[in-house]
Order: sequence, then C-alpha cells, then structure tokens
Amino acid sequence: MGFGARLKEIRTSLNISQKELSEQTGLTLRTIQRIENNEVKPSLYSLKVIGEVLKTDLSEFVKTSESKPYEFNLTLKITDMNQFLNDLKMLLITHWKPIFIIVLVIYLTTSYTDIKSGIMDAWSGH
Repeated sequence: MGFGARLKEIRTSLNISQKELSEQTGLTLRTIQRIENNEVKPSLYSLKVIGEVLKTDLSEFVKTSESKPYEFNLTLKITDMNQFLNDLKMLLITHWKPIFIIVLVIYLTTSYTDIKSGIMDAWSGH
C-alpha cells in the first residue's frame, strides 16, 4: 500500500473528510488530494501537521509500500544552498567593485528626482 493510500485509510477510519483535514492542518484541499493520490511527496511540515490532526505516530506516515523507508532529499538541498552561498561569496569577493558601481548607478537612477530637488533646494537656499 502506497503512502497516499495509507493516509487515506487512516483519515477515513477516523471519519475525517479531506476538507476537514485541510481546514485543521492549514494545508490546501488540493495539497491533501495530491498527497493521497501520490502526485507529490509531503514535506516534513505537512507530515507533522497531518500526524497531529490524525493523532497518529509519524512513523505510520513514513512507511510505504514494500517496507521501503520514506525518502527525503534534504541533503541535496542543503548542499545546493551551501554551494549557492559559497558561489555568491566568491562573486562578491572577486567582483565587489563592479557590483558596487552597478548598485550605485541603479540607486542614483531611481532616486534622480529626489536628488535633483535636494540639490535645487540647497542651491536656492531653501
């Protein structure tokens, strides 16, 4: 039995509709439907709130067909984020001057009218 079918079985055994589960968890009805139809894997947050509403041990949710453990791809995402931050850091270290000039030009361009009126007020003595 797949994860979605198991979730549906637990939910229906407690006489809770998808709509009620949606309202009690704060997840959208479509999200609940997609999880039960195995269209998406639920996030850790979704598993947590669904488990709380259904008063079911989280380990019940992580069992899937053929006794395979439920997989989360967190390591890849953390690795990707670390790589992104390292790349951003290197970009700033190696190219800080052109980045500074670009940001300055954007600021001056977007604030031109304010700067101009400030200069004109100062020039005329107001």
